[in-house]
Amino acid sequence: MSDSSPPYVRSVDLMSRDDSRLLIVDMQEKLLPLIGSSPHVIQNCISLVKAARVLGPPVFATEQYPRGLGGTVAELNELLDDVPDKFRFSCAEVLDWGTVSTCEHRQVVVAGIEAHVCVLQTTFDLLAAGFQVFVPADAVGSRSKLDWQIGLDRMAGAGAVITTTESVMFEWCERSDTPEFKQISQIVKERQILEV
Repeated sequence: MSDSSPPYVRSVDLMSRDDSRLLIVDMQEKLLPLIGSSPHVIQNCISLVKAARVLGPPVFATEQYPRGLGGTVAELNELLDDVPDKFRFSCAEVLDWGTVSTCEHRQVVVAGIEAHVCVLQTTFDLLAAGFQVFVPADAVGSRSKLDWQIGLDRMAGAGAVITTTESVMFEWCERSDTPEFKQISQIVKERQILEV
């Protein structure tokens, strides 16, 4: 007996490992102590990078004026490749990705600090270039909770999708019957242990 059900069509509103890239913004050692939620933001950025390494989305990172603000925090830096420095708050210029029509990946997951400054300005520039932007709320931070909330609200209002670290990882993973799923589940378990 043949199966007459229509073929599965995945929603274009979900992230795909084949169509995504991850951007970690300015997770620098002299800025992070000023962010009240920094332990969680650091851990969630680490989880995102680890998941991307397992599932394939390319990983990018930036630093804002590292001579004054220090380099990327050590536990995250060891997972990253080259990290260009920048002076403009938006990362779009140093990444030089152009527009979505000239890129292989149309989805960008943006994490890091600060939510209302560099993350926000980068998100707006990526949206203007036609990219679909996802911002995990638990992987971005600001010095004040109000700035964090206003940053998220503005990005959502401009068309970014506000999500969570775990949602990103499981949307990239997509299935539970793959070897990668076990690795992603382990990353999630490590993350929950640190957040208890």
